[in-house]
Amino acid sequence: MHCALQKLTGRLVVLAAALAVCAPLSAKEWSVPAEQGALQDTLERAQAGDVLRLAPGDHAGPALVDKSLVLDGAGKARIVGTGEGSVVTVTATDAEVRGLILTGSGLSHETLDAGVKLTKTAHRAVVRDNRILNNLTGVDVHGARDALVSNNLIEGRQDLRMNERGNGIYVWNAPGLLAEFNTIRYGRDGVFVNTSPKDTFRNNRFEDLRFAVHYMHGNGGVVEGNVSEGNDIGYALMFSDRLKVRDNVSIGDRNHGLMLNYANRAKITGNRVSGGGEKCLFMYNANKNTVEDNRFEGCPIGVHFTAGSANNRFQGNAFIRNKTQVKYVGSRLLDWSTEGRGNFWSDHAAFDMNGDGLADTAYRPNDLVDQVLWTQPSAKLLVGSPAVQLLRWTQSQFPALLPGGIVDNAPLMHPPVRPMPNSGVQG
Repeated sequence: MHCALQKLTGRLVVLAAALAVCAPLSAKEWSVPAEQGALQDTLERAQAGDVLRLAPGDHAGPALVDKSLVLDGAGKARIVGTGEGSVVTVTATDAEVRGLILTGSGLSHETLDAGVKLTKTAHRAVVRDNRILNNLTGVDVHGARDALVSNNLIEGRQDLRMNERGNGIYVWNAPGLLAEFNTIRYGRDGVFVNTSPKDTFRNNRFEDLRFAVHYMHGNGGVVEGNVSEGNDIGYALMFSDRLKVRDNVSIGDRNHGLMLNYANRAKITGNRVSGGGEKCLFMYNANKNTVEDNRFEGCPIGVHFTAGSANNRFQGNAFIRNKTQVKYVGSRLLDWSTEGRGNFWSDHAAFDMNGDGLADTAYRPNDLVDQVLWTQPSAKLLVGSPAVQLLRWTQSQFPALLPGGIVDNAPLMHPPVRPMPNSGVQG
């Protein structure tokens, strides 16, 4: 009997020890005064699961979050860096940085000094509701998987030239990242993805940048519902495969609204580009992409299509009031209609006798004269000459004389009606 009691007692002790190890300690809330050294002291004493509530005012950085805890500034606390390194560095899993004003990072591009740095061990970290101001990089997600960067205002260093600044959100090898409802301005690129698959960027707003979104080697990513306004390029998609780019807006971006450079098998749908300074869409060696139901409006060139881009599907797009709807130099004949449905062209004067919504005549955006002008710009002096006018008239009467190029054999009579994409971000 005594031995049985000893065994039972031993088992209960082991069970209690196991429960103590497995069960999380009760979370503690810390009130952190805005005093020198208080934040670092509290970070050392706190345990995983604790919440640190920072008092309004300035707190001295840098801060290292190496436990799964919460830093909460309630929108009134500010962490100020020393001008070297990152302001807040997170190395723990499941940590959260929220409601803070973060400023004072260093200026090293080599170490990517940032307002918030998530290292390769900071999986599932959350950075939300912060104002990340006047740092080199806003948020550096450097190897952390499944992180969330949400509802932050990120403003870069306006005292630096654009190419000297860092990126709003820098992403390296951070699969599963979700960045949403952020406003990013005054950096180099709003988002720069460098070798990171399956990330999502949605409902963000980008202003006064080089590129709003810059994708390099980021396969399987999603870019949706974003607004780019007044940047050099809206969405630069480069050396990436199987991207989904949908329902984004580019307004007045100076060079290109959308650019595909060695981007393949992407789905570009429901986007709207208007008032661009050069090209609504630029495709360079981009293959097997689907470009559907987009609106390209008011650009000097609607689409510049070049460098061997092949097997791309165009359907249901609206090309409206672009000075040149399509610029394509090549000998191949490319049909931009799919399964009997093409695109809308605002300069295509045509009839629809049977009322099926399709124009009765095919649309060709370019002729031989266009190609001569693109390859020999000095020939513009002859545009108004009788010889050039005769050549254009002859081609219109004898289509067999037309060179290879873009043709839409089923152009739409009316532009498809789509709601204006809206990021939901307040400017």
